[in-house]
Amino acid sequence: MLVLILGLVLFLGIHSLRIVADDWRSRQVVRLGLKRWKALYAVVAIAGFVLLCWGFGLARQQPVLLYVPPLWLRHLNALFTLVAFMLFIAARVPRNHFKAKLHHPQVLAVKVWAFGHLLATGMLHDVVLFGAFLLWAVVLFAASRRRDRREGTVYAAGTVQGDVLVVVIGGALWLAFVLWLHLWLIGVSPMA
Repeated sequence: MLVLILGLVLFLGIHSLRIVADDWRSRQVVRLGLKRWKALYAVVAIAGFVLLCWGFGLARQQPVLLYVPPLWLRHLNALFTLVAFMLFIAARVPRNHFKAKLHHPQVLAVKVWAFGHLLATGMLHDVVLFGAFLLWAVVLFAASRRRDRREGTVYAAGTVQGDVLVVVIGGALWLAFVLWLHLWLIGVSPMA
């Protein structure tokens, strides 16, 4: 569990700099230059992600049951995950109504993904992983919206074409993940 927690601290920590140390972050970008800052950021994020994945795998080998969710919550999680995939894609497709209205769909995708998985799983390692991501996403979303208001950020208006792309690409990726990738990458079939 210690490796998982270390990975979470590194990964979520580097992704929390805009929340807890935005001025320091800005000074480092100026001091190091944008390319060197991004390289350093990427190294820390990748190291955190690798530790997080490794630690989660280790923790799964010694499971501690906290609660047993009903089967229907596992199926409800499939719906949460579908929404999360669409929100994730909405962050990348230009001019869609999701991004125009929500402003930070990728952070919302993390919230929905983590919340759904907390409902559907009951092991300690699941609660640590998904709970940490949920808490981080809640705080980041609030901080990002405050920053948008403070800076007067304006998001491009959405179009039907953008919305269709979000739904089609997000739905296709979700389907591939449900049918193949989740089992291949995580070792668990989400529909079993």
